[in-house]
Amino acid sequence: MRIFQILPTIRYGDAVSNDTVALKKAIEEMGYETAIYADNIDDRMSEDVAENTSKMPKLRSDDVVIYHMAIGADMTFRFGKYKCRKVMIYHNVTPPHFFEQYSKVLVNATEYGLECVRYLADKVDYCIADSDFNKQNLIDMGYKCRIDVRPILIPFDDYKKQPSEQVVEKYSSDGYVNIVFVGRIAPNKKQEDVVRAFNFYKKNINPKSRLIFVGSPSGLECYYDRLQRYVEALELQDVIFTGHIKFEEILAFYKVADIFLCMSEHEGFCVPLVEAMFFEVPIIAYNSCAVPYTMGNSGLIVDTKDPAEIALLMDRIMNDEILKNNVIESQNKRLKDFSYESVKECFSGLIKNFIG
Repeated sequence: MRIFQILPTIRYGDAVSNDTVALKKAIEEMGYETAIYADNIDDRMSEDVAENTSKMPKLRSDDVVIYHMAIGADMTFRFGKYKCRKVMIYHNVTPPHFFEQYSKVLVNATEYGLECVRYLADKVDYCIADSDFNKQNLIDMGYKCRIDVRPILIPFDDYKKQPSEQVVEKYSSDGYVNIVFVGRIAPNKKQEDVVRAFNFYKKNINPKSRLIFVGSPSGLECYYDRLQRYVEALELQDVIFTGHIKFEEILAFYKVADIFLCMSEHEGFCVPLVEAMFFEVPIIAYNSCAVPYTMGNSGLIVDTKDPAEIALLMDRIMNDEILKNNVIESQNKRLKDFSYESVKECFSGLIKNFIG
């Protein structure tokens, strides 16, 4: 018996791709022959990480193929016809309505993605969802097979690498409060709501503050342009869009962050929340989608997007040391649930139970 993982595209730095690579190591440690296959492989990926699906060996009935579902792809329909044991790891597909004003291409892509998810409802033997939110999503789309929940496997050793000294020095030496959000510049992330809260905070509470968006707008330049025009219309200073940056620079922005502010309305898991926990950055996050499942009983989960309320909460974190320490303590406790060993053991147990 062999265990293979497949996904349409494997990209450098992508959360789904990182999860796939980390699981490969876990499967090897379980003692199974394994490999990753993808239709498209990022040139920046090491040659020994994955192979093109054209090189996938002929499958045997006792083989297990794990498909990482996060986007629509023709691979889905090939996978559905495999004559072996089929497992889907569901990372969620962003609902199309978020992109209607910005990208017809992404509307079509996400509609196709949801079509692919529905197609597999009676084709897979077992599902693993990143969150309880994703599990419910599958149930709502008609899945009857067993569905278990396992967080994304995050290789935390990567975050122990040296952050960019230039970024740390630039943003930690002027006495400014750094409000940070990490994630793709995209309408489902609701960066405009982060801007709105920051606008109130900076103009009414703390003028020595800046907002830093760490993430690429690739493919959603229309949304990015609208965000920039919104910032300009507010006559708001000290809002920084980093664009695509190096990993050591991302680490540095976590290092200099005073608050991680997430107003997102659609996440299947939201790895940056866990990253912020790792760097002991107090988190304020809107109660939506997978966010409360990832946060658990940690950080500060809010049911409002009122900019005054969010701004006052940020101010309290910055000035109430007891509250700040309690928030970080709760996040440190939650972070243990995402430890590499804990998640690896969870995944190993689920796969062994499925194999029987």
